[in-house]
Amino acid sequence: MSLLQRLEMRQGQALVMTPQLLQAIKLLQFSQLDLAAYVDAELERNPLLERAEGETGPEREAPEPAGEAEYDGGEAPEPEAWLNQEMTGSRSEIEGDLDTRLDNVFSDENPTPRDQGSGDMLSLTPAPYGNTGGSFDGELPDFEASLTAETSLRDHLAAQLDLATASPFDRLIGSFLIDAVDDAGYLRESVDAVAERLGARLDDVARVLRLVQTFDPPGVAARDLAECLAIQLREQDRFDPAMQALISRLDLVAKRDFPALRRLCGVDDEDLVEMLSEIRRLDPKPGRAFGTHAVEVLVPDVFVRAAPDGSWLVELNSEALPRVLVNQTYYARVAKGAAADGDKAFLSECLQTANWLTRSLEQRARTILKVATEIVRQQDAFFLHGVAHLRPLNLKTVAEAIGMHESTVSRVTSNKSIGTSRGTLEMKYFFTAAIPGAAGAASHSSEAVRHRIKQLVDAEASDVLSDDALVQRLRDEGVDIARRTVAKYRESLRIPSSIERRRSRAAQVGR
Repeated sequence: MSLLQRLEMRQGQALVMTPQLLQAIKLLQFSQLDLAAYVDAELERNPLLERAEGETGPEREAPEPAGEAEYDGGEAPEPEAWLNQEMTGSRSEIEGDLDTRLDNVFSDENPTPRDQGSGDMLSLTPAPYGNTGGSFDGELPDFEASLTAETSLRDHLAAQLDLATASPFDRLIGSFLIDAVDDAGYLRESVDAVAERLGARLDDVARVLRLVQTFDPPGVAARDLAECLAIQLREQDRFDPAMQALISRLDLVAKRDFPALRRLCGVDDEDLVEMLSEIRRLDPKPGRAFGTHAVEVLVPDVFVRAAPDGSWLVELNSEALPRVLVNQTYYARVAKGAAADGDKAFLSECLQTANWLTRSLEQRARTILKVATEIVRQQDAFFLHGVAHLRPLNLKTVAEAIGMHESTVSRVTSNKSIGTSRGTLEMKYFFTAAIPGAAGAASHSSEAVRHRIKQLVDAEASDVLSDDALVQRLRDEGVDIARRTVAKYRESLRIPSSIERRRSRAAQVGR
C-alpha cells in the first residue's frame, strides 16, 4: 500500500446559506411588529429604499393646488395684502373702503387704536392671525401639553408614601418595597431578601411593609392571596375569628368542602354562605386598576370571507404589509457622480439589498397566502359549522399539499393570524392533534373534543357527569379517548372536578 498525491474533480450539489437567503427565511417568521421594525431600519440605512404609500419622493414635485383661477394681468395681488398696511382716516371712510361696518370686522371687546387722541380718526393695525385674545406668542397652542399621563400603581403608592412618613430611612425602605410590587399588587420579594439587600433590620422592613399595606388600593403589597383578602377585611372591620379561620383555609374554599368549613369556623350554613359572599366581593388583584400595559389588538394577516358561490375568498391584509420601492432614478443620478471605488461598491450593495428586500417581501406575502389558502381548504367545515367540526391537521399535511418543507410552513404560521367571521384566530389554532375514532371511525380533532367536553358539562342538569361518564358519552359519539385525557382537557378548560361541581350545585340549591 503506497501513499500518493493526486488531484480529483468532483461535481456535487450543496445548499449555501447566503445572507440574502437567511434574510428571506427570517422575514417569514416575523410578526407584523417585527417586520415593520425591520423595514423601518432598512429604510433608515438604505438611501435607495422609500415607502410606497404615496409620499413625495426625491424626483416628484408637489402638485399645483386645484380649484384656483389663474391670473394673467401682470403681478398677482396678495389676497390679504391689507393686513400688512395701516388704515387711516375717519370711521366712515374706512367703512366705505371695506364695504362693511367696522364692528363686523374687528371685535369691540379689545380695541387696539394706535391714536386715541382724536374722536373720529382711527389708525388700526390688525392683530396677528389667530390671536383671539389674551397672551399669545404667535405659535399654535400645544395640545399635547394638556394631555394627562395615566397614573401607574408605583406612582400612586409613592405619592402616598411621601404623605405617610417624613423619615428618609422609612421612605428608602418603602420605595424599595413599592418597586417590588407587581402589576397585580402583590409583593414579589420576601422581607428577608429586602432587609439583606438594604442592610436594614428585619423589624424595620416589616414595619414599613405594614405601613405600605395600609395604602390605597386596599390589599396592595400583600405576599399571597390570603394576606390580600385579610387586609381588605381588616379595613372593613370584618376580620373576626370566624373569618380569620376561613381565610386560613382557602384550599377548602376552592374545594367547596362546606362541612369542613362549618366545623372550622364554628358557624351554621347561613353564616357560612354570607361569609363566602363577602369574600367574593373582595378584589383578589388590587393593582389591576392601575394596569400600565396597553391592550394589543390582534391584527389579522389574512382575511377569509364567503364568496357568493359558496366557496371561500382568501386575501391578504394590505394594511399589515409594508410596501417599499427601489428609487432607480436616485440611484442613476448618484451613480454618475460616484468616482471612488468605495462609493461605487456602497451604491451597488445598497441596490442589491434593496432589490432583494422587495423580492423577499413579495415572496413572503405569496407564501403566507398560499399556506392560508390550504388551511382554509383543509378546515372548510370549521368555517361553515364551527369548532365542533374542526379536523385534525399537522404541518406535514399542509407542506405536502403545497409542495413546501414543514419548516417553511412552521415559520409561516408562527405569529400570524387569520380574520374570520368567527373571530381573529392564530394560524397555529387550526393545527390540532388527532384523537382516534371508536370502532375504526374517522379521527377527531383534539380542539373539537375539548369543545364537546365543555358542551356536555354546560348541559348538566341535576346529574353531574364524572370523568368516566364523560368518557362513555364521548365513546358513544364515536370518540375513543382515555379518562386521563378527559381530565387533562377538563383542567385546561378550568372546569372543576365532578365532586367540586356537585358541592357548588348543592350550595346554590341550599341558598
